[in-house]
Amino acid sequence: MVKKKTIKKASKPVKKTAKKEKETKKLVTKDMLIGDIAVKYPKAVPIMFKYGMHCIGCGMTAYESLEQGCLAHGMSNEEIDKLVKEINKAVEK
Repeated sequence: MVKKKTIKKASKPVKKTAKKEKETKKLVTKDMLIGDIAVKYPKAVPIMFKYGMHCIGCGMTAYESLEQGCLAHGMSNEEIDKLVKEINKAVEK
């Protein structure tokens, strides 16, 4: 008589916490075009104004990413990250 091998079941999959899922969910990223952000997420516009990004009516918004626009306005990478975080917090609501 041949013995059958017993296959052990894998342990339970690790569940992501709600906090971790929320952290990974980004609606707006710094590589998105400024014009696309303004059209898709109107709540982002006043936040961009607050950071000195008054270029919503500028023709470059169709070609320039949020990061490129921010760098052109003299913002640091830390300020850009803070802006993106604030925009995402506003548009998630």
